[in-house]
Amino acid sequence: MQKVTKSTLIGELLQMDADLAPILLEIGMHCLGCPSSQKESLEEACAVHNTSVDALVDKLNAAIAS
Repeated sequence: MQKVTKSTLIGELLQMDADLAPILLEIGMHCLGCPSSQKESLEEACAVHNTSVDALVDKLNAAIAS
């Protein structure tokens, strides 16, 4: 099983499991198809969207584990 970290790039995350996209969309990350977002880390994206990266990483890892 792969593990998501703060430094995981959005592009890598979506390649890992495209079904994780709704978790990003529900916190306002609507630019998932943007080429520049593909090279953005979760930590960078959360800073822009004023969201807790630790909470997001926990939620994504829980979704992968289930």
